[in-house]
Amino acid sequence: MKPAGAGPVFITGGSAGIGRALAEYHASQGATVGVTGRRAEPLASLAAAWPGRIVPMTVDVRDASAMQAQAAWFIERCGCPSLVYANAGISIGTLTEHACDADVFREIMDTNVLGVVHAFAPFIAPMQAAGGGTLVGIASVAGLRGLPGAGAYAASKAAAIAYLESLRIECRTTGIRVVTVCPGYIATGMTERNPYPMPFLLTAGDAARRIARVAARGRSFAIVPWQMAIVGRVMKLMPDWLWDRTLAGKGRKPRRASPPPGRG
Repeated sequence: MKPAGAGPVFITGGSAGIGRALAEYHASQGATVGVTGRRAEPLASLAAAWPGRIVPMTVDVRDASAMQAQAAWFIERCGCPSLVYANAGISIGTLTEHACDADVFREIMDTNVLGVVHAFAPFIAPMQAAGGGTLVGIASVAGLRGLPGAGAYAASKAAAIAYLESLRIECRTTGIRVVTVCPGYIATGMTERNPYPMPFLLTAGDAARRIARVAARGRSFAIVPWQMAIVGRVMKLMPDWLWDRTLAGKGRKPRRASPPPGRG
């Protein structure tokens, strides 16, 4: 089995936040890094900052055929990656009583769940042929319990966690490791409007280094940082009545105030 990072690296959602920090980290380690995103300009600036290291690809992870085509192009140009991060994700507040939020639910689920499937599907057969590799899915601590005002995001991350576990078992005898990483609070555009305390907040760069270490070790599941792992265990153990009382009346992630952006 090839160790994580022994060849090219492929990252979805790399135009900002954790994905961009992961791309910069692996580029600094000498890897050729394929980076996807919906916005061309941030990808171009990233590639310009790391000439010869970053291969930018403007594509929406919700588009399975486009992801398949970009993955095939990257493999032809750079070789099969030994490490793939399914990182693309969005976080928007939702409330079920608002009919218009149904579209937001769908967008979040399509990006945060199907986007992981679309990121990994093109690489499984090539990785098997190459002798192995590592698939890293970026989930979230939010996937451990339901969160008021963030039902779509929490549900999407819970689904991602379950999917990644299923995939890990499926790949057990193929030489491919499947790693689930659940970050806590990371200082990115996804969290800057959160109207509540965010304990153990990490910078994107710090989070990327920690996630890369998890990937290199091939751990099946990890919460980053370790302090949030303790919080996560407490969350899972809390009885429903206490969980409900703890979160009742707390700040909630803002809902979208404008129509969703077009696909990149």
